[in-house]
Amino acid sequence: MNQDPLLSGLAGLTADPPEGLLDRIAARWVRVEGPLGEVSVAATDQGVAFLRWYGPHDDPAARESFAAEFRARFGRPLLQGDRPPAGLVPALRAGKAAGLRFDLRELSDFQRDVLTAAQRIPRGEVRPYAWIARQIGRPAAVRAVGTALARNPVPLLIPCHRIVRSDGAPGEYVFGAEAKERLLRHEGVDLDGLRDLAQENVFYLASDTTGIVCFPTCHNARRITPRHRHGFRSVAQAESAGYRACRTCRPGRWRRERQGGRRADHGAAAGGPAPSDAGERRARAVGGLGGQGARVRRGVGGQGRARRRGGVVA
Repeated sequence: MNQDPLLSGLAGLTADPPEGLLDRIAARWVRVEGPLGEVSVAATDQGVAFLRWYGPHDDPAARESFAAEFRARFGRPLLQGDRPPAGLVPALRAGKAAGLRFDLRELSDFQRDVLTAAQRIPRGEVRPYAWIARQIGRPAAVRAVGTALARNPVPLLIPCHRIVRSDGAPGEYVFGAEAKERLLRHEGVDLDGLRDLAQENVFYLASDTTGIVCFPTCHNARRITPRHRHGFRSVAQAESAGYRACRTCRPGRWRRERQGGRRADHGAAAGGPAPSDAGERRARAVGGLGGQGARVRRGVGGQGRARRRGGVVA
């Protein structure tokens, strides 16, 4: 990468700069292997600040643009690092950045909240954009959530690729929709199954043995056997059938509690389209998730409280 003029100026000083000054001014960059191929990563003295992947081909011009893109965004020069930051390589391999330090000082509080929520999504699972908005206490800010995710400075490490559209489509991604789909499939997400369910207006899966309703990729939902699996259009519809929202994937709606200023999740409609007022006909969605090729029984909405008996929603 070309020498930065600020670094050239520091090199021309007649006296040695104070200890640690260079690390406070400049960032260090390395190239390491990631799930899509080799990535460029920049880190400051505070943590990992920037990550970019420039496609499957080793393009020197693209690598050179990393420094320019970093400087334009952060106003800092880059120096070649001698080794990756601690925890970077394991985080890229495992898809989990536990213990890895980030430098997100250039982001707003809202953007940091969005990325913090995205970090809670486990490998192999996805959530809709509306879920992020609810988690940060801004349920109406779905579009703003999408904008914040698009500006994620450290994709792959903070997994914004695990946030998808509520209709089952992967949606946009900083590295392109094709790369997003490739990442999700690599992590074990059944995108075809999600699309099949969405075409049948099924956005939540419930178990009549545990009595809980989950997002379809939740590890609890993937354990439901075919004969005990039921599909619903909304959490409200599932609750009317006697189910409660999963405490792991938290599909319910956020609202602020008046008592003690606490926040809580409530199982109202969220994530998928709103249920119809007239009630929905009984149907079956073919596909299922978790490689079980199962049929999913559809719940019945708007027709009074349903009962869970004998593996059917009556």
